[in-house]
Parts: sequence; structure tokens; C-alpha cells
Amino acid sequence: MKRSGRADLNTCPMGGTGARPGRGLEPPALRAAERELRAPAAAGVAGLVFATLFVASIILLYPQPARGSSRAEIAEWYVHGGNRTTTIVGLYLAPFAGIAFLWFIAAVRHRIGAYEDRFFATVFLGGGLLFVAMLYAAAAAAGAPLAAVRFQDAPPPSPDVIVFARGLGYTLLYIYAIRVAGVFMIVSSTIGLRTGTLPRWLAFLGYAVALVLLLSVSYSRGFVLIFPAWVSLVSIELLRRARAERSLPTAADA
Repeated sequence: MKRSGRADLNTCPMGGTGARPGRGLEPPALRAAERELRAPAAAGVAGLVFATLFVASIILLYPQPARGSSRAEIAEWYVHGGNRTTTIVGLYLAPFAGIAFLWFIAAVRHRIGAYEDRFFATVFLGGGLLFVAMLYAAAAAAGAPLAAVRFQDAPPPSPDVIVFARGLGYTLLYIYAIRVAGVFMIVSSTIGLRTGTLPRWLAFLGYAVALVLLLSVSYSRGFVLIFPAWVSLVSIELLRRARAERSLPTAADA
């Protein structure tokens, strides 16, 4: 019996009588639960930050010399134009928009956890990374002439250079980035339906908007803002669910 008593004492996590054997496991479990509750909130905040920075960057990068401008008009815009500073700000906001989107992807994947399917998870991650790469390339192409004049004392670009830079930026953003965004929306909506992370109406809205992005040939300036609008809706839904989940322990304790 003495040996049995010693064994009982040795197996007690806190070295006591064994009245609360699971107490030693509470801190790690609580920390894991807190991380799970923070995941949707982190994804929601990151998504809203991305949408805000993306829209601001696009709006600030749009001011450029008008189509058909002469060499003198282009030189006047690059040397004395009042929109140069705001365009530079837009150029610098684009990287932070991409960083916020990467954070959004990471938080969503953490939220899904063990429920994610490898196929959809791979396309989800790859689509997100490709979108960020296309966003960076488009912003660099659009802002390169101004950055060269502003920071490298280069002469104002010729009309041919302006046309080329604008065409390259539009191609990367409206043809490649938009299509990748459509694929990302389809995969995200599918994952949301399979895991219950998103409501059905939001998932089906994602399918419909994604088809528009994939099949459209529009170069309208407002067209590119559809994707951040959808990310904002998803982020708001994740924040709403995070708030509801945080209230569950309090209701149970009451």
C-alpha cells in the first residue's frame, strides 16, 4: 500500500492529493484557446487594412500625364506637377498593402487549421502569393518613371516611355492580378463553405464576383476595386464571428 501511495503522489501533476489532476494542463490549453479566438479577429483586421491600403494606393497612383500629352506637357508634369508627391505616397503604400494581404492569408489558414484540404490550401496560398507579386509588379511599372525622375535625377520620360509604363502596369493589374484574384475568391469561397467559416450567401457572392473577374475584359478604373470590397466583406464577417466566439466563454461561466 505504501508503494501504491508513493505512486499516486508521483503521478499527481502538482504533487498534491490529486484533487485537481488537470490543473497543470490548463495554461497551455487556455493559451491555445486564446490563439484560436484571436485568429478570426487577426484575419478580419488584416483584410480591412489590406483593402484600405490597396484602394488608397490605386487612387494615388492613377494621376499620370494625360493620354496624348506632348513632350513639353509631360516634362511640366514631372518637374512641376502637384500630384507627384501623392503618386510617390501611393507607390510606397502598395508594398504595405501586399504585406497586409499576406497577413490576411496566414490568419485565415490558421483559422481553418486541420480542416483545410491540401489541394484547396495549395491553390489558396499560391493564388494569394501570385496576387501580391502581380500587385508589386504593376505598382513598380506605373511608378518607375516618376521614381527615376524624383530620386535619380533622370530627365522626364518621353511619351513612348509613358505609354509603355502605363500599358505594362495596366496589363499586370487588370489581366494577371485580377484573374488571380478571381481564382483566390473561388478557392476562399469553397473553403468557407466546406468549413463553415463563411455564410452561404457570402460564399456564393464570391463565386459570382470571381466569374466576373475571370471573364471580364474591362479596363475601368473602378473594376479593380471589386476584389478589396469582397475582402472587406469577408473581414467584417470574420470580425463578427470573432466577437461572437469571445462572448461564448463568458455566457458559459455565467
